[in-house]
Amino acid sequence: MRRIPLREIEIRTSRSSGPGGQNVNKLETRVEALWNVNESAAITDAERARVKAALRARITAAGLLRVTSQRHRTQAMNRESAIARLESLVAEALKPRKRRRPTTPTPASEEARLSEKKRRSRLKRGRAAPPLDPPGGN
Repeated sequence: MRRIPLREIEIRTSRSSGPGGQNVNKLETRVEALWNVNESAAITDAERARVKAALRARITAAGLLRVTSQRHRTQAMNRESAIARLESLVAEALKPRKRRRPTTPTPASEEARLSEKKRRSRLKRGRAAPPLDPPGGN
């Protein structure tokens, strides 16, 4: 996994939400890790484009990738958690995607598809209302 230099990650703290009593009310344990994708020297321009495309929903208009953590009781553990999640998001975005190899249906699968189609057609035809006048009528 690629390491993002800590000097490029801005850390902000705030009070956590949810249960926790006095710990939540007094301490700033929630950590927000911000990484500027546009200005980072840790990745190349090609990698930057891939990260921006893959994480466009998480990147702000200013080019900041934001990850928050408030799962743990301590600020230090939340900081580690946020940085680890940030790095794993970037690593996942940089991972090359496997191309789908086009395949053709096997004769057996084609036969199964057609027989199921015929069976379904017969089933639906059987549900139809019978004709009102008999065939070859008066």
